[in-house]
Amino acid sequence: MRTRFLIGNWKMNKTATEAGAFVRRLTQELPTSEGIQVGFAPPFTALHAAHEALGSSPDFLLGAQDVYWEDKGAFTGEVSGTMLKDLGCQFVLVGHSERRQYFGEQDSWTNKKVLAALRNGIQPVLCVGETLHDRDTNQTDQVIQRQVRAGLAGIEGQHLESMVIAYEPVWAIGTGRAASPEQAVPVHRLIRQTINELSGAEAGARVRILYGGSVTPHNIAEFLASEEIDGALVGGACLDPVSFATLAKVAIGSKPTTA
Repeated sequence: MRTRFLIGNWKMNKTATEAGAFVRRLTQELPTSEGIQVGFAPPFTALHAAHEALGSSPDFLLGAQDVYWEDKGAFTGEVSGTMLKDLGCQFVLVGHSERRQYFGEQDSWTNKKVLAALRNGIQPVLCVGETLHDRDTNQTDQVIQRQVRAGLAGIEGQHLESMVIAYEPVWAIGTGRAASPEQAVPVHRLIRQTINELSGAEAGARVRILYGGSVTPHNIAEFLASEEIDGALVGGACLDPVSFATLAKVAIGSKPTTA
């Protein structure tokens, strides 16, 4: 049984002061996560404040939005896995579509970043997804398989099982146009099939796969109705602690009804 995982990606939002206030309000609105994992990824500048506000709470996981693949060195502006671990990060997003789109992130980079996270004891959340052009030209399967294979190259066994993959169709991110469950579920199955091809027949069943792309308190239950979808990577709807807590409560209460 895979444990559901709800992640809030703050993107370039919230100062350190605002992060502390958010965490304090969230812990009031959601005093326990009751069998699911709930995490959020502030910007680098707010990680320390968020960690301090969380204290020793076991109900929330702290994550980062990116990581560099070297542990130290002359890489101006980058942040390493060693640094993130020291700040209390437990997971890190890798290959988010905005990193790929705006900063030229390549598949080979995502693999280096995944390996760096694992090396430092941080859970990687590998983000994959197709553009609208890819979908309209029937290239979704090809793009998803390429991204999954590249990101997971050389990763096996327990390291593979500790991975999380987030399927985020680029055309649905921040647009208000979520993919339908009928569109998302086949891609989740394809990702599991690709993992099986890489690492064995049962490997895909042990990896959690989240959906991301205009997830709101109003539509999250539709996605979680499928056993293929193990949670959500949330953008805009996670920036308000009440909204994010509502998302978590729906995730806690909803049960899969379809395969």
